Amino acid sequence: MLNDPFNVILLFAAACMAGALNAVAGGGSFLTLPALVFTGMSPVIANATGTVALLPGYASSALGFREDLEAPPGLSLRTLTVLSLIGGAMGAALLLVTNDHTFNRIVPWLLLMATILFAVGPILLRKVKDSHTGHAPVGKSAVGMLAVSIYGGYFNGGLGILLLALFGLLGQTNLNAMNGVKNLVSALLTAIAVTIYAWGGVVAWPQAGVMMMAATAGGYFGARVARRIPTPALRAGIVATGLIMTTLFFLRG
Repeated sequence: MLNDPFNVILLFAAACMAGALNAVAGGGSFLTLPALVFTGMSPVIANATGTVALLPGYASSALGFREDLEAPPGLSLRTLTVLSLIGGAMGAALLLVTNDHTFNRIVPWLLLMATILFAVGPILLRKVKDSHTGHAPVGKSAVGMLAVSIYGGYFNGGLGILLLALFGLLGQTNLNAMNGVKNLVSALLTAIAVTIYAWGGVVAWPQAGVMMMAATAGGYFGARVARRIPTPALRAGIVATGLIMTTLFFLRG
């Protein structure tokens, strides 16, 4: 695929923009997954490769929030780490046993769900904050954390919104702490998922290498520009991108 200059440019541009979007508001997977699929890659390998490409961004974001790390009520950072790793591994293992035909049918729905989550995210988080009356039981907190981690190990789209909503339901109110833990969990479950993807042989490493460099550059330089774009306009653009990609995948299927 990398013998075609158009594919190289497409993957580099998609990863660069995805890195910038993830640094500012999220939604990078709306670009990386479709770009890889449209170059001829199978959906399962494209999903795994795109996740690998965005891993450095999660890791650097977690490092940036290291002073603000604080587990939500009822869960310690150690418990969060264990649940993230177990859930990420389970989700990645589930992807490995999903054949291309099945995943091809699931992808449009996953993209649609991720787009809707991203679109209603601010409203959802406000409702969670306004209606919160106490802390969730430890057992339910652990089950919720495990479920979201499994989803993240299987498909990254909309993961950030799900995590923030979960932390709000668990009683966490400090936004910096919520973002710090969100980035830590995303980095952990993505790291273990990538390890399992690599073991399962579903990562296209040449494409992943190109996209990792682009995503890292985009995460810094692109974010400097994106910060000047009004947040409503930026979110609207990401939602529109998600809807377009979802429509194309439904038509493709």
